Amino acid sequence: MIAQNVAFGILAAAMVVAALGVVRTNNVVHAALYLVVVLAGGAAQFILLGQEFVAWVQVLVYIGAVIVLFLFGIMLTRAPMHPDESLDNDLKWPAAVTALFLAGVLGSLLIDAFHRTKIDIRQPIRTAAVTNAVFRTYIIPFEVVGVLLLAALVGAVVLARKD
Repeated sequence: MIAQNVAFGILAAAMVVAALGVVRTNNVVHAALYLVVVLAGGAAQFILLGQEFVAWVQVLVYIGAVIVLFLFGIMLTRAPMHPDESLDNDLKWPAAVTALFLAGVLGSLLIDAFHRTKIDIRQPIRTAAVTNAVFRTYIIPFEVVGVLLLAALVGAVVLARKD
């Protein structure tokens, strides 16, 4: 159990550093690559929980498809790789205070809602339950997201066309 806690800490720290890299970099390609590290860390967290199927779905769908879609969108729209002006502004301190406030509110709500709940890690949810949830209960949102991603790709191609 100690090794799992250490692995969780290392993965969580890498994800936090990469998430900060996503929002702090001026290069959109670097931001997409930092996002790959965050998503791969999420997949590794699922492996720590014994959910190999969900981890591989995360790798295939998010890292394999969504990041490729982001990179195609960046290339097709000819986004500037090194912007001339700084993306920094004077609102970073109010944003930090607001983020800390929201983290405190969400943390207190989660602690209040799940204070005494025990998680039985010997009986994890298996693939059948996840499949039933995605393809029976949430099929409409699943398909809507697919259509939305297709529309985004078509929009990037239309924007990138030379008239």
